[in-house]
Amino acid sequence: MTDSEILIVGAKGKTGSRVQARLTQAGIPTRGVSRSSTPSFDWTKPESWPAALEGVRAAYLTYHPDLSVPEAEGHIRKFCEMASDAGVEHVVLLSGRNEAGAQRAEQVLRKSGLEWNVVQASWFAQNFSEDFMVDSVLAGELVIPEGTAGEPFVDIDDIADVVVASILEPGLRNRLYEVTGPRVMSFADCMAEISKAAGYDVKLVELPLEGYIDALREQEVPDYLVALLPGLFADLFDGRSAYTAQGVREALGRPATPFSQYAQKALASGAWNRNAAGRVA
Repeated sequence: MTDSEILIVGAKGKTGSRVQARLTQAGIPTRGVSRSSTPSFDWTKPESWPAALEGVRAAYLTYHPDLSVPEAEGHIRKFCEMASDAGVEHVVLLSGRNEAGAQRAEQVLRKSGLEWNVVQASWFAQNFSEDFMVDSVLAGELVIPEGTAGEPFVDIDDIADVVVASILEPGLRNRLYEVTGPRVMSFADCMAEISKAAGYDVKLVELPLEGYIDALREQEVPDYLVALLPGLFADLFDGRSAYTAQGVREALGRPATPFSQYAQKALASGAWNRNAAGRVA
């Protein structure tokens, strides 16, 4: 490992911040970038990318808002070209499972001539504690579209560990790791685990798609998520991803973290503390 920095695109995000913290702890220099960093990085502004890539030997990419959007494939292609020209050797891409757009972006990286890794992740368990669903959990009611199939929700700490291992261990490169939790769970299963950990009931409400969209707007969910989430639910929770994979074990030699263990970590972090959030239990 040289002293060249590891670029982390999306360093303020849930996975990027964890990857950066782990690399820093290991003594590896990093360059975390986002739209508000210096240098800045904006996926919609390729002119911002060269400054971020200067002097970098490897990169970890998270794509905003999601690799399923039509422009993602072209952006990943252009990034790989610029990275190669800048002397970058290795790129790790966070991707989703069984998404056509994500798979096209993955193929661009795999054919780029760079060393690569793709980390295909199931839905994040931390969506319930660090993202748009945490307010619903605190309110005691999570609304989802009708007919959603189960999902092996993955602990983001597992994702970060796999990404860091792929960056630091050359023998793991040029491989795809499909990372999931250890069991398929329904949203009702998740609410039962969260209720048990949090100490108050969180009920699940299933609505027709139109009602779900209305509920998102009432909760003041950002517009880009209101536009994105219905399609993601339709694509990802139709049963095609209701299976577990062994990417965590393949990369790390250990099993994936159970949802119950994630729930205890979330509780310890204070994420579901109603008093701290201004709510009375």
